[in-house]
Amino acid sequence: MDKMRMFVKAIYAGFAIGIGGIIYLSMDNRVLGALFFSFGLSTIVTQGFHLFTGKIGFVKEWKELPDMLMILVGNFIGTFIAAMLAKVANLNIDSTQMVHNKLDNNLLHVFLLAVFCGVMMYLAIDNYNKSKNIVFVVAAVMIFILSGFEHSIANMFYFEIAGAYSLKALLYILVMAAGNGVGAKVFGLMPK
Repeated sequence: MDKMRMFVKAIYAGFAIGIGGIIYLSMDNRVLGALFFSFGLSTIVTQGFHLFTGKIGFVKEWKELPDMLMILVGNFIGTFIAAMLAKVANLNIDSTQMVHNKLDNNLLHVFLLAVFCGVMMYLAIDNYNKSKNIVFVVAAVMIFILSGFEHSIANMFYFEIAGAYSLKALLYILVMAAGNGVGAKVFGLMPK
């Protein structure tokens, strides 16, 4: 696939996750927020966008890793655009306390929570690809959100909304991305 097209689809995926984040932060009810957040991933899988957490588990060769980095950067740009537009639109959303809690957690816990999220994202995409049943996507998203698992791309959005970018925040995002990748890849190696 053409690299520019892949990059643009990654930006769209990040933006879709940003929309999910806006929905989640706009709702008082966590269960409903998690349910409606799933619109972001549902859009990504049905539109063929490229989300790092949905692709990394399906990498088969080392030469594909630069594409994953490109997708990760594109996802960041998409979440950044969504966050900036939400701020300009003066939406009444705030992730400051959520982000503070994430950055107060130790890195091992963050990594393990990200591994769990990676597992859920791999299963969401793999089950959807096999069945075309969106329920697998919705359920996986609700599970990762309600369980407190760490999704690197969603957190990019939350960190930007909170204005919390720093070297520490970057380190946490990278640890989350690594954990998401490990969790997805462990399940991606399952015998078929």
